[in-house]
Amino acid sequence: MSNATMWWVLTGVLVALELVTGTFYLLMLSLGSVAAALAALAGYGLSTQLVAAAIVGGLGAVLLGQWRKRQTTTPQEAQDQHLDLGATVQVDAWDAQGTAQVKHRGASWTAVLAPGQTATPGVYRIQAMAGNRLVLEKI
Repeated sequence: MSNATMWWVLTGVLVALELVTGTFYLLMLSLGSVAAALAALAGYGLSTQLVAAAIVGGLGAVLLGQWRKRQTTTPQEAQDQHLDLGATVQVDAWDAQGTAQVKHRGASWTAVLAPGQTATPGVYRIQAMAGNRLVLEKI
């Protein structure tokens, strides 16, 4: 089996593993193996193929890591971008656990009180999202 074929097989294996893990780093390494396969098809030796794979795959992985660092947001930034914050809901009654069922956007939501709030029926503002629960403050 030729070197180019081995590189193509490695590319397929890396792409298949990428589909299982979903990290995108294996996808960058598979791009490196494509570069090595192209170098093999061009007639370069094994050392040149390895260097091509290392440069393209390594550079891709480093650039992906830097891009992901810039894309991460803090939990507060992610929460600030949530469109439900500031909307109002009507609370008819609170249960003994300090939660209520409210209607918001046509669906039933579990709501909890923000710290320092008292559990009384009335109109509340959505202050935050805690998982799939609305954190409410009295208006």
